[in-house]
Amino acid sequence: MRSYDSLPSGCDPFEQELVNAMKDFVNTAATPHFDTAAIERGARRKRAATIAGVAAALVVACGAGTALAATNGAHTSAQTAAASAADSTTLLVRTSTGTAKQQLAGVTSQRARATLVHYGLTPTFTRVKKADCPQPEDAVVSVSPHAPTAVHAGDTVLVTTCYR
Repeated sequence: MRSYDSLPSGCDPFEQELVNAMKDFVNTAATPHFDTAAIERGARRKRAATIAGVAAALVVACGAGTALAATNGAHTSAQTAAASAADSTTLLVRTSTGTAKQQLAGVTSQRARATLVHYGLTPTFTRVKKADCPQPEDAVVSVSPHAPTAVHAGDTVLVTTCYR
Protein backbone atom coordinates (compact mmCIF):
# COMPACT_ATOMS: atom_id res chain seq x y z
CA MET A 1 0.00 0.00 0.00
CA ARG A 2 1.32 3.41 -0.88
CA SER A 3 0.21 6.60 0.73
CA TYR A 4 0.22 10.01 -0.88
CA ASP A 5 -1.07 11.71 2.21
CA SER A 6 -1.41 10.79 5.79
CA LEU A 7 -4.45 8.74 6.63
CA PRO A 8 -7.42 10.92 7.56
CA SER A 9 -9.00 10.16 10.87
CA GLY A 10 -11.48 7.29 10.67
CA CYS A 11 -10.01 6.05 7.33
CA ASP A 12 -8.85 2.45 7.21
CA PRO A 13 -6.08 1.14 4.89
CA PHE A 14 -8.56 -0.34 2.39
CA GLU A 15 -10.26 3.03 1.89
CA GLN A 16 -6.89 4.74 1.46
CA GLU A 17 -5.87 2.12 -1.14
CA LEU A 18 -9.13 2.71 -3.01
CA VAL A 19 -8.55 6.46 -3.02
CA ASN A 20 -5.01 5.95 -4.32
CA ALA A 21 -6.26 3.65 -7.12
CA MET A 22 -8.84 6.22 -8.21
CA LYS A 23 -6.19 8.98 -8.22
CA ASP A 24 -3.89 6.77 -10.35
CA PHE A 25 -6.72 6.11 -12.81
CA VAL A 26 -7.62 9.81 -13.07
CA ASN A 27 -4.00 10.77 -13.69
CA THR A 28 -3.41 8.15 -16.41
CA ALA A 29 -6.80 7.94 -18.21
CA ALA A 30 -7.12 9.59 -21.61
CA THR A 31 -9.47 12.54 -21.83
CA PRO A 32 -12.51 11.76 -24.01
CA HIS A 33 -12.81 13.85 -27.16
CA PHE A 34 -16.15 15.47 -28.01
CA ASP A 35 -16.68 16.93 -31.45
CA THR A 36 -18.75 19.90 -30.31
CA ALA A 37 -19.04 21.32 -33.83
CA ALA A 38 -20.63 18.08 -35.09
CA ILE A 39 -22.98 17.95 -32.10
CA GLU A 40 -24.04 21.55 -32.73
CA ARG A 41 -24.60 20.90 -36.47
CA GLY A 42 -26.76 17.89 -35.63
CA ALA A 43 -28.85 19.89 -33.18
CA ARG A 44 -29.25 22.67 -35.73
CA ARG A 45 -30.36 20.15 -38.38
CA LYS A 46 -32.92 18.63 -36.02
CA ARG A 47 -34.26 22.08 -35.12
CA ALA A 48 -34.53 23.07 -38.80
CA ALA A 49 -36.31 19.81 -39.67
CA THR A 50 -38.78 20.32 -36.80
CA ILE A 51 -39.53 23.89 -37.85
CA ALA A 52 -39.99 22.81 -41.48
CA GLY A 53 -42.38 20.04 -40.40
CA VAL A 54 -44.48 22.39 -38.28
CA ALA A 55 -44.57 24.96 -41.10
CA ALA A 56 -45.67 22.29 -43.59
CA ALA A 57 -48.42 21.13 -41.23
CA LEU A 58 -49.66 24.72 -40.84
CA VAL A 59 -49.68 25.25 -44.59
CA VAL A 60 -51.70 22.07 -45.09
CA ALA A 61 -54.13 22.99 -42.30
CA CYS A 62 -54.61 26.55 -43.56
CA GLY A 63 -54.98 25.35 -47.13
CA ALA A 64 -57.68 22.90 -46.11
CA GLY A 65 -59.49 25.61 -44.14
CA THR A 66 -59.30 28.03 -47.07
CA ALA A 67 -60.60 25.39 -49.46
CA LEU A 68 -63.43 24.55 -47.09
CA ALA A 69 -64.35 28.23 -46.73
CA ALA A 70 -64.24 28.75 -50.49
CA THR A 71 -66.61 25.85 -51.14
CA ASN A 72 -69.09 26.93 -48.44
CA GLY A 73 -71.64 29.15 -50.22
CA ALA A 74 -74.09 29.33 -47.31
CA HIS A 75 -72.92 32.76 -46.10
CA THR A 76 -74.05 35.79 -48.00
CA SER A 77 -72.06 39.00 -48.01
CA ALA A 78 -74.61 40.58 -45.64
CA GLN A 79 -74.15 37.76 -43.13
CA THR A 80 -70.38 38.08 -43.42
CA ALA A 81 -70.57 41.85 -42.91
CA ALA A 82 -72.80 41.41 -39.87
CA ALA A 83 -70.42 38.82 -38.40
CA SER A 84 -67.40 41.07 -38.92
CA ALA A 85 -69.25 44.01 -37.36
CA ALA A 86 -70.11 41.88 -34.33
CA ASP A 87 -66.48 40.77 -34.05
CA SER A 88 -65.23 44.36 -34.17
CA THR A 89 -67.40 45.28 -31.18
CA THR A 90 -66.62 42.21 -29.04
CA LEU A 91 -64.17 42.92 -26.25
CA LEU A 92 -62.27 40.16 -24.43
CA VAL A 93 -61.22 41.28 -20.96
CA ARG A 94 -58.68 39.17 -19.06
CA THR A 95 -59.46 39.27 -15.34
CA SER A 96 -57.96 37.49 -12.35
CA THR A 97 -60.73 34.89 -12.56
CA GLY A 98 -60.58 34.29 -16.32
CA THR A 99 -61.69 35.97 -19.52
CA ALA A 100 -64.91 37.96 -19.85
CA LYS A 101 -66.51 38.46 -23.27
CA GLN A 102 -68.31 41.78 -23.58
CA GLN A 103 -70.45 42.62 -26.64
CA LEU A 104 -70.68 46.39 -27.16
CA ALA A 105 -72.48 46.56 -30.53
CA GLY A 106 -75.20 49.22 -30.51
CA VAL A 107 -74.56 50.23 -26.88
CA THR A 108 -74.54 53.96 -26.14
CA SER A 109 -71.27 55.68 -25.35
CA GLN A 110 -72.31 56.25 -21.71
CA ARG A 111 -73.07 52.56 -21.22
CA ALA A 112 -69.81 51.57 -22.95
CA ARG A 113 -67.84 53.95 -20.69
CA ALA A 114 -69.48 52.46 -17.57
CA THR A 115 -68.72 48.92 -18.74
CA LEU A 116 -65.07 49.66 -19.55
CA VAL A 117 -64.48 51.50 -16.27
CA HIS A 118 -66.05 48.54 -14.43
CA TYR A 119 -63.29 46.30 -15.86
CA GLY A 120 -60.57 48.85 -14.99
CA LEU A 121 -59.99 49.90 -18.60
CA THR A 122 -59.40 53.42 -19.88
CA PRO A 123 -61.87 54.30 -22.68
CA THR A 124 -61.00 56.76 -25.46
CA PHE A 125 -63.90 57.78 -27.71
CA THR A 126 -63.99 58.89 -31.35
CA ARG A 127 -67.07 59.70 -33.42
CA VAL A 128 -67.67 59.01 -37.10
CA LYS A 129 -70.52 60.24 -39.26
CA LYS A 130 -72.56 57.37 -40.73
CA ALA A 131 -75.84 57.46 -42.60
CA ASP A 132 -76.67 53.87 -41.57
CA CYS A 133 -76.03 54.46 -37.86
CA PRO A 134 -77.71 51.79 -35.72
CA GLN A 135 -80.45 52.72 -33.23
CA PRO A 136 -79.87 54.70 -30.99
CA GLU A 137 -77.63 57.46 -32.26
CA ASP A 138 -74.24 57.63 -30.50
CA ALA A 139 -74.03 53.82 -30.62
CA VAL A 140 -70.77 51.86 -30.52
CA VAL A 141 -69.71 50.63 -33.96
CA SER A 142 -66.21 49.32 -33.14
CA VAL A 143 -63.67 48.84 -30.36
CA SER A 144 -59.93 48.46 -30.63
CA PRO A 145 -58.37 46.14 -29.71
CA HIS A 146 -61.22 43.70 -30.28
CA ALA A 147 -61.57 39.91 -30.13
CA PRO A 148 -59.55 37.71 -30.33
CA THR A 149 -57.08 40.09 -28.64
CA ALA A 150 -57.62 40.20 -24.88
CA VAL A 151 -57.14 43.37 -22.85
CA HIS A 152 -56.08 43.64 -19.21
CA ALA A 153 -57.02 46.09 -16.46
CA GLY A 154 -55.24 49.40 -17.05
CA ASP A 155 -55.22 49.08 -20.86
CA THR A 156 -56.68 51.78 -23.09
CA VAL A 157 -59.55 50.85 -25.40
CA LEU A 158 -60.46 52.99 -28.43
CA VAL A 159 -64.26 53.09 -28.82
CA THR A 160 -65.75 54.41 -32.06
CA THR A 161 -69.34 55.68 -32.00
CA CYS A 162 -71.44 57.07 -34.83
CA TYR A 163 -73.74 59.99 -35.43
CA ARG A 164 -75.97 60.96 -38.33
